[in-house]
Amino acid sequence: MQPDISPQIAAPLWAPITPRQRIAAGVRDSFSAGLGIFPLGIALGLLVVQAGLPWWLAPALSLAAFAGSVELLLVGMTATVAPLAAVALTVLVVNFRHVFYAFSFPLHLIRNPVAKAYAVYAMIDEAYAVNASLPETERSAHRMLAMQIACHTYWVGGGLAGVAIGTVLTGPIKGLEFALCALFTVLTLDAFRSRGEIPAVLLAGASVTVALIATPDVAMFTALLMFVALLLARHALTARRPLPEPADA
Repeated sequence: MQPDISPQIAAPLWAPITPRQRIAAGVRDSFSAGLGIFPLGIALGLLVVQAGLPWWLAPALSLAAFAGSVELLLVGMTATVAPLAAVALTVLVVNFRHVFYAFSFPLHLIRNPVAKAYAVYAMIDEAYAVNASLPETERSAHRMLAMQIACHTYWVGGGLAGVAIGTVLTGPIKGLEFALCALFTVLTLDAFRSRGEIPAVLLAGASVTVALIATPDVAMFTALLMFVALLLARHALTARRPLPEPADA
């Protein structure tokens, strides 16, 4: 006699991932980036104190301009009372790379306008690299926003910790700014291992090399423009290639 299995008691074969699980996954995604973001925040707080600026400038910069490399530069420019035109040009050149992030950052996953505005604001290098290493099937609005909010928390918390450390130190600390370069290197290697885009890496290396030789003062700006142009040329050449004919059965 066959057992009676009704639809009411049959176990589901697949259960959807809940928003809470996606948020938890986003926080876990942020851990690798947080290992570099938090020390950078400490460096920012230390620089603020060592420059003789008010302590609240560290969290104020972290909330108003969430961009690590720019904030580190702004501390020095603020301490030397740099002209506003110089500050604006520096921010444009250093953060111009974020314009290209928007081309492949999955902002379309976020429907809420306020949440999307924050995702654009918090689209830092680390958030972009972490998201790029995820398979497209695992991306979601909850996971992406949780990762960005966690990264922002590490940055603000690191700045406050740096201010607290700087107030009890008797001498300056040098070399912490190298954490930014080390963090970018680790995130690049992680994204490369997950995607295996050797041509893109070679094009990026060629762009940086030419930019450093041709325009060393604005190498980042030139390298980004050249890299985008090379990627567009590569895409055009790839699109023109005829598709391989299917093999006969």
